[in-house]
Amino acid sequence: MEMLLQFFLLALGFVLLGKGADWFVEGAAGIAAKFGIPQLVIGLTIVAMGTSAPEAAVSIAAAMKGNADITIGNILGSNIMNILVILGLAAAIIPLAVAKSTVRIEIPFMIAISGLLLFQGMDGTISLADGMVLCLCFAVYLMYLYTMAVKEKVDDDLDEYGFPMSRCLLCTVGGMAVIIAGSNMTVSAAIAIAKYAGLSERFIGLTIVALGTSLPELFTSVTAALKGNADIAIGNIVGSNVFNILFVVGLSSLIIDIPFAPAFHFDAYVTIGAAVLLWLCVLPKQRLARWGGALMLLGYVAYFYKLL
Repeated sequence: MEMLLQFFLLALGFVLLGKGADWFVEGAAGIAAKFGIPQLVIGLTIVAMGTSAPEAAVSIAAAMKGNADITIGNILGSNIMNILVILGLAAAIIPLAVAKSTVRIEIPFMIAISGLLLFQGMDGTISLADGMVLCLCFAVYLMYLYTMAVKEKVDDDLDEYGFPMSRCLLCTVGGMAVIIAGSNMTVSAAIAIAKYAGLSERFIGLTIVALGTSLPELFTSVTAALKGNADIAIGNIVGSNVFNILFVVGLSSLIIDIPFAPAFHFDAYVTIGAAVLLWLCVLPKQRLARWGGALMLLGYVAYFYKLL
């Protein structure tokens, strides 16, 4: 009976995530149009940080409770899933155009900080000093986004949006609240099911928890792609991965030193490899084609098979 309840909660969480993502993308795109802010900036900031809230909550809570494998596994697993599964699935549905700045700056930056996290974890711990470096990099990243927003600001009348600002704000805030509620419900149910099946904490962190906390990115990015907001779809994933490493791991390590087990070195390499694969796929034509999406999905299948 208990397991049936958990499966019901899992399904209900999926429903909440789908509806919340629909509202959130509607509101975020509306705010971008109303203020003349490029959709790419909205995707890299508001959408990315908002959909990364579950990763932040789960990872910080796990660090404080001493469940380090869930903290690191959640971040690495989420970043791998964000690229290989979410962008792979979104591109398989509809090819995604990629902004020039994303190809030249944001994706290479994501690759660099993924390498930085692996380097910091080589000694077995993400320490306070490591966390300070990550937070400093995050501050630099926010300054870059602010500069880009100022330079790329467009006139309000270039992109008319029919809904009033009050509705846009309500959709954004309400959608994010529903996304977080659905994600929490899904993660709790998934962990209960996984523990009942006798799976390891590392496997749970890299797969079940990573999937659960990546569901906001999944629903938001796929919904954005289907609505033609490609910049939000791509920017959401790149921004979320950057946020996961610099803010979530950085803040967690300021609270407590986070053990980085040698077993996670392989997953860190896969994280870097996934980011490089994304960059190579979009570099020639600034576009993530269906074949690139299919290649990413196959990459995750191979990774998951390795975990088993």
